[in-house]
Amino acid sequence: MKTHLTDISLKKLSLPEKGQITHWDTTTPGFGIRCSSKSKSFVVMYGVKRKLKTLGKYPTLSLADARKEAKRFIVELDQQPASNQLNSITFKQAKENFLADCEGRNKERTVKDYTRLLNRHFKFRCSLPELERHHVMKVITSLSATPSEQAHAYVAIRTMLNWCVRQGVLEHNPLPVMSFKTQQRTRILNDNELKSVLQRAQQYPYPYGTIVQLIIHTGQRRTEIASIRRSWVEDDCIVFPEGFTKNKREHRIPISKTAQKLLNSIPETSDLYFPSRINDEKPFNGWGKCKAKFDKGLDIAPYTLHDLRRTYSSKMAELGTPIHVTEKLLNHVSGTISGVAAVYNRYSYMEE
Repeated sequence: MKTHLTDISLKKLSLPEKGQITHWDTTTPGFGIRCSSKSKSFVVMYGVKRKLKTLGKYPTLSLADARKEAKRFIVELDQQPASNQLNSITFKQAKENFLADCEGRNKERTVKDYTRLLNRHFKFRCSLPELERHHVMKVITSLSATPSEQAHAYVAIRTMLNWCVRQGVLEHNPLPVMSFKTQQRTRILNDNELKSVLQRAQQYPYPYGTIVQLIIHTGQRRTEIASIRRSWVEDDCIVFPEGFTKNKREHRIPISKTAQKLLNSIPETSDLYFPSRINDEKPFNGWGKCKAKFDKGLDIAPYTLHDLRRTYSSKMAELGTPIHVTEKLLNHVSGTISGVAAVYNRYSYMEE
């Protein structure tokens, strides 16, 4: 994650219970501080291979001295001639460098997805220039039974190779742009299925049970519900700020008395209604394990949480809600009011 490193901000940085978190400085590219469970260390990412060097521990090494050392390091390397040895970089090294660079540029969820996809599916032992299209396509073809995973894996490896080209460690990307057609989901829950899921959610403990109830009552995406903050709730509305939602627009929705009661029943431990177990500033993210436990004993056909959102939309139609109002509730940009009409029609439809 990126932040403006100052003496005050460094003191306030908390240590994670496990793993490492790197905070990259916005004023000095390539310079940051890596927080582990026991210490904070200044680091600098340098060279075309994007290697990481530890400069020293904070507060033994001051911020000012660490920043000077990082700048000196980067300047000296920039003055060195390019080496032909760059062509000998291994695929594994390139992958590690790409993921390290992603930490300072991408959202945490994106970094986690890239890390999982690249480490799980692509374990080539060749040098990077030796990697050819047929090597990658052999892996991609083996994922044909899981079309979504197949598509995401291809995007991840192609994004990484594009990055390698920009860094000068690969002459060209052997992978062309490809589209993977996946069957569009149409699953909606019938009344009995919806009743079963809702009753289970009402009996299931916080946070997952409460999250499922709110998805059913509001029709919002699961990550949007999990990320709701107390500062976003205004009387009988939730205001998702600009830049947070999928389409990057502010999204204001009215919430029912039932949804308000659910939110009011949650103990106030942080601004987030559903913080993760290890960090109060990060939202809940334990989807897979929680859903597996939640679904045990439910006598209904397999479903996803996004199917509940589709069910919400269908139930709105069944109730006679105008489609443009439902689209507003779901925050769909490419809905009935799109293009030029969306530019000129700024009405919120809040009353409706």
